[in-house]
Amino acid sequence: MGIHERKQREKEQRRKQIMEAARKVFSAKGFNRATMEEIAGEAELSPGTLYLYFKNKEELHTSLSIDILEYITVQMKKFINRDDINAEQKMHLLKDTFMNVYEYDPMVLINLFHLQSGETLKNLSPEVIEELKETSADALSTITSIVNEGINQGIFVKRHPVALADIIWATYSGIVLWVDSKRLLNNEKDFVKQTIETAFEIMVNGFKRQ
Repeated sequence: MGIHERKQREKEQRRKQIMEAARKVFSAKGFNRATMEEIAGEAELSPGTLYLYFKNKEELHTSLSIDILEYITVQMKKFINRDDINAEQKMHLLKDTFMNVYEYDPMVLINLFHLQSGETLKNLSPEVIEELKETSADALSTITSIVNEGINQGIFVKRHPVALADIIWATYSGIVLWVDSKRLLNNEKDFVKQTIETAFEIMVNGFKRQ
């Protein structure tokens, strides 16, 4: 391995080290309360080193959001091309994917949904915004392909597949944010998984042709 390749590998390892530290701090404290100094401490690096890799806290957090979007898409792509199950069965696997991703890291997922509708986007570099757009589009197109398959199979109603995919994603994000806010305000138990289960049952029934 040449010097350039070794430096690139070390740089990528350092970036992953920072992101893992950031994930732990964001998950424990939330985006607003977390600081770059705390993340640097968790990563056992100087704060200045973090800024060599990420412009600011918003950009670091967005990188985590991009990672979780990519993870969701990878999980979906494991079953979207299966020929042994139909679109309705794939919708149930999609539901399971959404619930598993929430279990994997609820705080990063919650902050992802806040990111998509918040002021954070204004503090990102054009390159990171473009990467976020591409990753989001890939995730949405994967969901759209499941819906479109259901339409072509005569299982789902003939509506624009992107609109139906938007409904699925908006329902998922809305449930995660709403149930989380209820839990914080009322000190209730986490009912996200049960609510997603119910929502998908209603959506799948609503998507079906009568």
